[in-house]
Amino acid sequence: MEAIQKELGETSPAQSEHIQLRKQFETSQLPEELKDEVKKELDRLLQIPSTSPEYQVARAHMELVLDLPWKKVTEDNMDMFNARMVLDEDHYGLQDVKERIIEHLAVMKLNPGAKSPILCFIGPPGVGKTSLGQSIARALNRKFERFSLGGMSDEAELRGHRRTYIGAMPGRIIQAIQRAGARNPLLMLDEIDKLGRDFRGDPAAALMEILDPEQNSTFRDNYLDLPFDLSQIFFIVTANTVDTIPRALLDRMETLHISGYGEEEKKQIAVQYLLPRQRSEAGLTADQLLIPEDTLAQIIHRYTREAGVRELERMIGKLARKIAILFAEESTDPVTIEQEMLSEMLGPERFFLEKLRQSPVSYTH
Repeated sequence: MEAIQKELGETSPAQSEHIQLRKQFETSQLPEELKDEVKKELDRLLQIPSTSPEYQVARAHMELVLDLPWKKVTEDNMDMFNARMVLDEDHYGLQDVKERIIEHLAVMKLNPGAKSPILCFIGPPGVGKTSLGQSIARALNRKFERFSLGGMSDEAELRGHRRTYIGAMPGRIIQAIQRAGARNPLLMLDEIDKLGRDFRGDPAAALMEILDPEQNSTFRDNYLDLPFDLSQIFFIVTANTVDTIPRALLDRMETLHISGYGEEEKKQIAVQYLLPRQRSEAGLTADQLLIPEDTLAQIIHRYTREAGVRELERMIGKLARKIAILFAEESTDPVTIEQEMLSEMLGPERFFLEKLRQSPVSYTH
């Protein structure tokens, strides 16, 4: 078969694959110190028979090496006014966090070589920690990637498996960079306080190197087995509490506490974000469903008791769906939801404000 292909001037699938990998190698932006090592691997790949299992492993590894953005970076948007506008558009309040992002932007503008910070957002569920990360990426014009650390107990998920294992894969960090196509994405690690640990290793210990600006410039993934620079990644970590985060790991991050929202803040969030979103999800227009502020205040007081706004959004969504039924049944009159209608639509009130005692209680011993 090989002789016939040679006579016809055709190349075998393995040879055409190798030619393609050669072209990729020539055009790749590999660091100079790694080029010799990768070239040796590429030459070794040519010597392995294409039917050998080792060939598939070596080829998959080579494809990853040549696909990674070793030098490709996205240009940051240094417009401070744009950053403020984007952050204010997406989130109400949270002034401390927004100010810290603007500070980072100012530092990067004056010193482009500065290391990216590692921020840790700590706060109760539903206050907007994850969505804040997306807003920051949009403000900076960076690629956004996120994954959850909750329940992760295998260190290889972060560092990758060695290539000797069947089905070996690179770690989540390298995979996220490959997906982003740039080596300076904004990478969000959710629920760091819920990390597990067992006989497969301690992921928190692996994060020590990943989240240390002094060490992560030469991070070695077990699968990739080449030093990769993580120092330009903007890491954002989220947690509900600091109690379960190892002290040495917490020391590497700058913690920003996001407290719960007050009644006025919840009302503004509902008017500006939650109500429009739930209306559009239910297929209603702004004219078809109106919820006055006093009705929203009643929902906040009597139907929800939380630091965030998730339950409030569920209640507004429930109201929007009830009104959607009316319009689906050919009703055309716009609906304004008054306070008296809440018990019928949302059921009986769930929470009651405590009444002051009319008279002091005497205790007998």
